[in-house]
Amino acid sequence: MRKPPIFAYQQPEENNGYLLWQVSMRWQLQMNRQLRLVGLTLTQFSLLAGLYWLDRQGETVTQQRLADYAHTDKMMTSKVLQTLAKKGLVARLGNPQDGRAKHLRLTPAGERLLRQANALVEQVDAAFFAALGSEALIFNQLMHQLFTGPLPPDREA
Repeated sequence: MRKPPIFAYQQPEENNGYLLWQVSMRWQLQMNRQLRLVGLTLTQFSLLAGLYWLDRQGETVTQQRLADYAHTDKMMTSKVLQTLAKKGLVARLGNPQDGRAKHLRLTPAGERLLRQANALVEQVDAAFFAALGSEALIFNQLMHQLFTGPLPPDREA
């Protein structure tokens, strides 16, 4: 007796989630390869960039606010920020509003490295997404729709 198939599709490439994961992994691999040239990981770059954008909006940036903004795990964010502080790229200052929280700032060295790293990121993005050609704007709009759309409810196991 033949077992019923587990998947509703014939090949994994027919599944949107699988394709999104594969494309994301390929993009991250290329980003990490280039960012390694300046001594950063993609996660470190993303947190530096998030800190830059929040600071530019005039916010007093805490570790929690940065984790929320970047959609990263709080503990992982803390460890990465410790590494960035040891590298002299981020300053962790006392927060005047909350003695327990640290106010984060890019150091001048952090801003210089972010500028350098961003040039690499833009090169990778341009090369990676060039395959989309004239469809790039539509792709961006669809990705934004997925990012801002409602999440399905959690299901209990």
